[in-house]
This record gives sequence, structure tokens and C-alpha cells, in this order.
Amino acid sequence: MTDELAVTGIECFAHHGVFDFEKREGQVFVVDLVLGIDTRPAAASDDLEHTVNYGTLALDVKAAVERDPVDLIETVVQRIADVCLLDSRVEWTRVTLHKPDAPIDATYSDVALTITRTRGNAHD
Repeated sequence: MTDELAVTGIECFAHHGVFDFEKREGQVFVVDLVLGIDTRPAAASDDLEHTVNYGTLALDVKAAVERDPVDLIETVVQRIADVCLLDSRVEWTRVTLHKPDAPIDATYSDVALTITRTRGNAHD
């Protein structure tokens, strides 16, 4: 059993999307992360070196979202999971990418994709 560390509402501005105007104008994306980690070493030592630095991780995720425009949120959310799993203490991650301003000709509140990846199946 692992503990869960959550960082939610990471706001990013990026140029992803299938349509030319999405790539040209950009839009807000919001990321929610849940990391499966063992927090006991950090609790015992009270040392940041023994856990995930969520401040640094949030900045790394933001940078990953905001670089290299792609067509699909599936591509972006996998990119985010890969960033989370770079830290060997992260056993698994659940990533939700929200695209609240997706170009849909209907009234809606959000479009979101959630994936879960574990160490060893990051690219499966």
C-alpha cells in the first residue's frame, strides 16, 4: 500500500489542439496529479530529500504542458505522467488534464482525461 500525494489545479497556458486556431491562440489547461509514494522515510527523517518535492514537480509539469504543441490531450497527459515517473520514489501516478475551453459547440463545464500509469508501464 502506498500513500497518495495530490497536487491539483496546476494552471498552464498552451497551444495544443487539432484546430489551427487552438495552436495559434492557445488556451488554459489545468492539471491534477496524484502520486503513489511511500512517505514513511520523509516522515521519519523530516527531510525533503526523502520525498517528492511537489513544488519542483509542479513547475516541471507546467513546463512539459507548455512546450511543443500537439494535437491531442492524450499525448499531453502521457507526457505529464512520464514527468511524474522520473522520480524513482513515485510508484504510480494518476494524472487528469482538464481542457475547460475545448472548442465544443454545446454548453459544457469541462473536458478532462484521466490516466493512471505505474512504474514499468509508463509507455504501455
